[in-house]
Amino acid sequence: MSNPLDTDAGSELFSSYEAELKLVQADLNQKLDQIPDLSGEPRKAAISQAERALEEASELLDQMRLEKQNIPSATRTKVNQRFRNHESDVDSAKRKLRSMADDRSALFGSRYSDNPNDVQLEQRQQLLSGTDRLDRSSQRLKASQALANETEAIGASTLADLHRQRETIQHTGDTLLESEGYVDRSVKTLRGMARR
Repeated sequence: MSNPLDTDAGSELFSSYEAELKLVQADLNQKLDQIPDLSGEPRKAAISQAERALEEASELLDQMRLEKQNIPSATRTKVNQRFRNHESDVDSAKRKLRSMADDRSALFGSRYSDNPNDVQLEQRQQLLSGTDRLDRSSQRLKASQALANETEAIGASTLADLHRQRETIQHTGDTLLESEGYVDRSVKTLRGMARR
């Protein structure tokens, strides 16, 4: 494999990402080598750190993928090969980390047991059942809250409609009173005219 610091025209940024990826991979491999010797909380912490390093490596691969499009096609073949090697290394590290994270007995230490008669398993089942009930109750409360909010909005809308209707009725009443006054005056005028 060629030296990542050998920069061809247009591949300087790619090479800098590659150098950074090599550092992240070295850190990741060191963490992966430490994990099998750990158990319990230290193991969880080491797995979490390895996952963060893996995310960083994936982000660098994405940057490299974008950058290799800008490299002239004459040198792109070499760059593609280097990129595939790095991608393969990161995928391998992902699989290794996944298998370590799935090893429950090492992750939980002596507390872990798959024995169905185990008291701790029964307690875990009860705890999970309680958590499920709590989640369902929370969902029902959220649904009730949403319904109450909707009902409040409908009530506010109804009150606003009633207020507008009240104003309309008052305006109509005022108009009728005014019309009555005009009619009374008209009748008086007509009577006065009839007497003449």
